[in-house]
Amino acid sequence: MLLEPEGKRVPTPRPDGGRGRPPSGPLPTLGVEEEFFLADRATRATVARAPDVIARARKSFGEYIGAELFTTTVETRTPPVSTLDDLRQQLRALRAVLVAAAAEADCLVVASGTPVIPFPDPPEIADNARYRHMADYYAPLVVGDRNTGVCACHVHVAVADREEAVQLCNHLRPWLPTLQALAANSPFQDGRESGFAGWRTLHFGRWPHSGPTPLFQDAAAYDTLVDTLVASGMLLDRKLVYWHARPSERWPTVEVRVPDVNADLDTVVLLAGLTRALASVLLVDVRRGRPAPDIHDALLRAAHWRAARDGVSGSGLDLATGRLRPAAELAVDLIGRAAPALEEAGELPFVRQMWQRLHRSGGGAERQRAAYRRRGDLRDVVDRLSLDLAADAAPDRP
Repeated sequence: MLLEPEGKRVPTPRPDGGRGRPPSGPLPTLGVEEEFFLADRATRATVARAPDVIARARKSFGEYIGAELFTTTVETRTPPVSTLDDLRQQLRALRAVLVAAAAEADCLVVASGTPVIPFPDPPEIADNARYRHMADYYAPLVVGDRNTGVCACHVHVAVADREEAVQLCNHLRPWLPTLQALAANSPFQDGRESGFAGWRTLHFGRWPHSGPTPLFQDAAAYDTLVDTLVASGMLLDRKLVYWHARPSERWPTVEVRVPDVNADLDTVVLLAGLTRALASVLLVDVRRGRPAPDIHDALLRAAHWRAARDGVSGSGLDLATGRLRPAAELAVDLIGRAAPALEEAGELPFVRQMWQRLHRSGGGAERQRAAYRRRGDLRDVVDRLSLDLAADAAPDRP
């Protein structure tokens, strides 16, 4: 048992998670996409300088750094890696180049799921034909307010084929609200406290094709539904499936999309390691033909709503009982379920250590709120986020 600051004792995850066996063979490769806001150095407001920053950063990293829908955000993408140490090195190097490019463009890189101080003008769409089409087609969602987008962290885990990807998405569904709670890092929206630890999920949920991944019998059923949604006009194309987990249309991976971006590098590595280990353990069930839990979508939405509201510091919805439990206990359950793969890879000590650190701090959302409470100035939040990100960066190149 581990003693927490509040005097509560939180169970240490058992190495076997209380069930199952470790997967045989090496864990799948993984990769991470991170999205970041840019902020003006003087005002700390979100600023539309992505084209300049991307052009500078691409001199070192090429296509590993790219544009997002709005010119206030940039995205980095790691290549596939096999170990968490390799992932950390890739992420640090990408962040370092991005921070340096932003400095040359007189702006800061900010890791928050929603903008802390919003862009003061109507949103600017990136110079990309597909993005412009999206902006025209979904105009009220894109340009209807001072929308400067949201920033997520997407984790890709390699799978054998598309059938395995669809079945893994089925098995991941009950665990994703807890992963979302661990990553919650978006308490501010439009320059105000939202009352939520992870407002990004609610803000992004306005899109008609976001939310829990439906339960599918097989890959053919998945493809039939997606093709039907495209034909209906709700989706412009297959890439616009924004479910919380999805088979990638480009890579042989499952993409988990629930985490907010986080400034703390070890938090990102924790989230990616947990996602990969959980997927590895669940793939054992997939390959044995075990059915995924049949949980109603409405209940899953309630669990994701609660995760967005409380993050890791409050309560979460236990999908096995339909009752609220401390989010910390649900996090321990998640770590326990992933523990066989974590132990096999030698990653369990790191995950335990990082979980205790995250639990003590309350996660990214609480760190943002603490920075704001010092003086009631949102500029302090921007400074804290940008400094934390820059401090973890290193000049190593992948």
